[in-house]
Amino acid sequence: MAMVFVSSVINAPAPEVWTLVRDFNALPAWHPAIAESRIELNKQPDQIGCIRNFRLVDGGQIREQLLALSDYEYSVTYSILDSPMPLHEYVATLRLHPVTDGNRCFAEWTARFECAADDEDALVSNIGNNVFQGGFNALKSRFR
Repeated sequence: MAMVFVSSVINAPAPEVWTLVRDFNALPAWHPAIAESRIELNKQPDQIGCIRNFRLVDGGQIREQLLALSDYEYSVTYSILDSPMPLHEYVATLRLHPVTDGNRCFAEWTARFECAADDEDALVSNIGNNVFQGGFNALKSRFR
């Protein structure tokens, strides 16, 4: 099983960052790789089980399902249902932790998934650098 872990410090309070990232349909508002997104079947974006269907800037299409959302822990967990990436059994969690020194937050994004051994290094690098770190960089810029 492949694993990805990326962390960062964002110079904004966790509750403030959380208001943006907790919306399961808001990726286009803060992640530079996402062109557009919609929640299928008119479900609410914080309803466990809802599915977001989004298009990447490069044209790729991904469908993900919300598995857990905690306003108490500032965490969201989701799985990939359909993706152009050669992986399966993908589950990821984005979590924010308050940092009281300077009123910042520590952000961590983790994922586990199955893939062919030949694809693992490239997928871990792409997800870690482009998806997770790319998202954190965008959040850090937004909350300067």
